[in-house]
Amino acid sequence: MKVSFENPDKVNGLMTITVEEEDFKNDVEKKLKDYRKRVNINGFRPGQAPMGLVKRQFGASAKMESINKVVSDALNKYIQDNKINMLGRPMPSEKQTPIDLDKEAPYTFMFDIAVAPEFDITLDSNDTVDYYDIKVDDELIDRQVMAFARNAGHRDTTVQEYDPTANDILKGDLRELTDNGIVESGVTIMPQYIKVDDQKKLFDGAKLGDIITFNPRKAYADNDAEVRSLLRLKDEDDVNAHTGDFTLQITEISRFVPAEVNQELFDQVYGKDTVKSEEEFRAKIKEGLSNQLQGDEDFEFVQDLRAYAENKVGTLTFPDALLKRMLIENVKEDKNNKENPEDVVNRSYEPSLKALRWDLIRNKIAVANGVKVNDDDVKAIAVDTARAQFAQYGMTNLPDEYLQNYLNDMMKRRDYVEACANRALDMKLAAKMKTVVTLNHKEVSIDDFNKMVEEKNKAAEA
Repeated sequence: MKVSFENPDKVNGLMTITVEEEDFKNDVEKKLKDYRKRVNINGFRPGQAPMGLVKRQFGASAKMESINKVVSDALNKYIQDNKINMLGRPMPSEKQTPIDLDKEAPYTFMFDIAVAPEFDITLDSNDTVDYYDIKVDDELIDRQVMAFARNAGHRDTTVQEYDPTANDILKGDLRELTDNGIVESGVTIMPQYIKVDDQKKLFDGAKLGDIITFNPRKAYADNDAEVRSLLRLKDEDDVNAHTGDFTLQITEISRFVPAEVNQELFDQVYGKDTVKSEEEFRAKIKEGLSNQLQGDEDFEFVQDLRAYAENKVGTLTFPDALLKRMLIENVKEDKNNKENPEDVVNRSYEPSLKALRWDLIRNKIAVANGVKVNDDDVKAIAVDTARAQFAQYGMTNLPDEYLQNYLNDMMKRRDYVEACANRALDMKLAAKMKTVVTLNHKEVSIDDFNKMVEEKNKAAEA
């Protein structure tokens, strides 16, 4: 066997593998003997069929399997032994000539190899990167207290008078003022969201038991779905057949009431007797926010580190034609795709290339600084991510069994695992690089921080 590799422009590689008869002959014979033992051929007991007959029926497929394995092993070994930083997978070369396996060897196979561009980057204390410190002030703590209170709140159904500023919900009996018109009980409406002022004002000062006459079609002039929902119409019903007035007799006014900031709320958020005063509650919130916001601070630091590193590396040349050909083949293999593969790739190539460029730079920085990610890191990120998601709904004291069942389902998804692995790498990279480069600390409020991130994201998408 002979293996050669050409890479004249450093990114478009051509691997040529020439296979001789002795490279696969013994493996073919072994396969045919195994076939002879296993297959059923009419007229012969298993293992008793003449080898000549077995060769005629299975020789071509056995030869193809053996050659494919020999070529694949040789290709992978050469790439590993020579430390070729291959992008994606080997592609059958456009220079490949037809191979007739009915003829005797040698057979020559050619593969196009996309090679990652070579570059160097070193980061140290001479490199300065911005780091934004988010202030955890009383206003931010107040917001979180209210968020917890709202998550633990309830709806008060003893309200006597409608208040649009309190986001009240009215429940009542709806009646269409026509013969044989619609009559529905227990319908709900939030008049404060009616966009037509003269219809909205009809509900001002409404009290429990009042009868309000209004016109749903006028109230929701441009929203058939809202009218259909309010009147409880079926899909086949014509919404425009009900353009007259209706009455609503109010049978209930409900108002959302946040939970009181007391021991019951403390226990619900942090567990029984973990916090015993409002002062301790706020201190615990501040601690949690600081930890949570450090994740946001570190994430933004990695984005700024990325911009700095990419600028320092400069332009990288990629084997664009080969990468696009590879991506087109990937799209063709996607059974769910209904678009033209070339259109899909042309639309997504530049964003994909930006991600690939950063992936190469990030990995080089990580290796140079001894940053590695293992399975435990990925699992830890998955746990933290899940807890943060549940915490958004006030579920901070979640049973371990429930959380583990949720994670077991999520970790079956490849995209979720890859996202957690990337997040783990970013976090470890942030922790390390904060001790390597010089940080230009900038203190900002949470609102200014979010505004800045939003503006950066818009600029990146432009």
